[in-house]
Amino acid sequence: MTPTILIAEDEALLRLVAVETLQESGYRILEAGNGEAGLALLKSDAKIDLLITDVKMPGLTGYQLAEAGLKLRPEMKIVLMTGYASEAIPEALGRASIKILYKPFNFDELSSLVEKIMDRPLDRA
Repeated sequence: MTPTILIAEDEALLRLVAVETLQESGYRILEAGNGEAGLALLKSDAKIDLLITDVKMPGLTGYQLAEAGLKLRPEMKIVLMTGYASEAIPEALGRASIKILYKPFNFDELSSLVEKIMDRPLDRA
């Protein structure tokens, strides 16, 4: 079964390129332009294996989205995207399955990280 990834990112261009990159790698993608939309998807019946979220978003932050997501879907894997190298993961999120992807990153880095997390070779058709 194809893994499903939810990308929550308020920067439309970054979200678009991330979505296209991971779709080309064979993943099913759900996208949200803010934390509130991401939370609505997490509360839905949609299958979500991985949450990729920007840390700094207006309204519901990526940290808050990740915390809520773990309560709703404890088995879900999480990638936090941040432009701040000194960013510390809040204690509530201190899990080994949470990875941090530092901005700026290239999209090969994103694909490789997702491939490792999902333990699935990329579909490089």
